[in-house]
Amino acid sequence: MPKPVKFTGKEKRFLDANDGCSLATVYPDNRPHIIPVNFLLIDGLFYVASDYNTRKLKNIELNNKVALLVAKFNPNRAVIVEGEASLLERGPEFKRIYEMFHERFSWVRNDPWSEGEAPFIVIKPLKKIRWGLKSI
Repeated sequence: MPKPVKFTGKEKRFLDANDGCSLATVYPDNRPHIIPVNFLLIDGLFYVASDYNTRKLKNIELNNKVALLVAKFNPNRAVIVEGEASLLERGPEFKRIYEMFHERFSWVRNDPWSEGEAPFIVIKPLKKIRWGLKSI
């Protein structure tokens, strides 16, 4: 089983300073699907909240290969991650991640949910590409 990639200090600071990214999944006919999402990087894994019955979740259930793009422009800086996705739906880890989302994002506080109502997508980064992070 492949091990997750590690992030340098500059990469981690860039990722921690951002909470929005583009998440790419794959349709059953191998076309790409991309959507903006919020994320948190926790202990080397990316977490994304999702509703059930979304296109991204349906795609992940059939093909767990995903990519994330976290980017800022002027100057151009980015981290791209390719990885494998799984779902987190219940238990102590779900509660821990939910609390972090609740603290960080007002949309979670405005529309809270419980275990079993909506999962987190957990992304294990297996490959990374970065550019423009020299100054941070």
